[in-house]
Amino acid sequence: MTETSDTRSADGEAREAPRSLLQRLMRYIPLIAPVLLWAVPCWVLLHTGQRWPLPVTAAGTALFVLGLGGMPLAMVRGHGRRQQDRAAIVGDTLLGGIWVLFTWSVLLGVLLRPALTVAGVGDGQDRARTVTWTVLGVTAVLLSWGYAEARRVPRVRRLDVRLPRLGAGLDGTRVALITDTHYGPLDRARWSARVCETVNTLEADLVCHTGDIADGTAERRRDQAAPLGTVRATRARVYVTGNHEYYSEAQGWVDLMGELGWEPLRNRHLLLERGGDTLVVAGVDDVTAESSGLAGHRAHLAGALHGADPDLPVLLLAHQPKFIDRAAAHGIDLQLSGHTHGGQIWPFHHLVRLDQPTVAGLSRHGARTLLYTSRGTGFWGPPFRVFAPSEITLLVLRSAAPAG
Repeated sequence: MTETSDTRSADGEAREAPRSLLQRLMRYIPLIAPVLLWAVPCWVLLHTGQRWPLPVTAAGTALFVLGLGGMPLAMVRGHGRRQQDRAAIVGDTLLGGIWVLFTWSVLLGVLLRPALTVAGVGDGQDRARTVTWTVLGVTAVLLSWGYAEARRVPRVRRLDVRLPRLGAGLDGTRVALITDTHYGPLDRARWSARVCETVNTLEADLVCHTGDIADGTAERRRDQAAPLGTVRATRARVYVTGNHEYYSEAQGWVDLMGELGWEPLRNRHLLLERGGDTLVVAGVDDVTAESSGLAGHRAHLAGALHGADPDLPVLLLAHQPKFIDRAAAHGIDLQLSGHTHGGQIWPFHHLVRLDQPTVAGLSRHGARTLLYTSRGTGFWGPPFRVFAPSEITLLVLRSAAPAG
């Protein structure tokens, strides 16, 4: 692995304008969303004809009111200036739980009750109570399963990716991708070690981490991140910043990853050479870096490619999939990204699609450029994954004309 390049360019920054209306609407979501999340299930489960005894209705309503007040308070104490891990755990868990309860209250409230009516099941009260117990049962099952999915070591997803410009000497190059580990309030040091052990079984030539290492500073989450220093690669371990680094003193994470033996590709590239052929491995800071105010942090693709032979294939690390427009304009062969978590808790992926071009998997953009979006290795916030399993990815690069 040989190293070249650094710095910046006047790379296109005019991409955000069409979303100004969406951005204005998004400002009000933090005010409206909590009320809807708690009020809708309360109404569907308690006040739509169930005729529960008064103590049940009163106690249930009081729990929803407490949740509506307590969740934002816990989130502020956990993720605001105080950074109280216990409060963050409570707030995040309530957020995930009420999201699932809200989703299935709406779905089953809309679909199940008419179905029971058509089937002639019971009277209005019976049908209303059936909806309530079904929603509560489905929610309990999904949250239990989702918690187990979030806390387990991800399964390895393996796929071949053909890059027509890749030389035959590099055919079969193994690239392991982890991303969005999100070490945070729940101590996952043991989980981190097991993830790294799994990565080491892949015998990768190149191991990549495409950002969002943690929620919290490097000093605070060092013990959880330390196992990353045990990761092995035959050529290099490379890393780029994600947006969450810029909430938590990003330079500290860049420094710690360097200390652990990873190459931070901050608008730089390296050259991977084998069998007489060369692959450019480039990386850019996250697209939120420039607004962070940290000197020298910004996403500049032209700077990352400065000095690279334009005839060589390029593998680009960029945290957010939406960087693909710039990548395709520069003729990048393959971009690796994370950020989306695959939606993490269904059906949140529909909201992710409002901001990102893809949610998960391999996609083509333009004539040459491929994008692989990982569902992420860890989880953010709520300790649940519902219909969006985590992953460690092994991509085997294939040339147009394999050797032999």
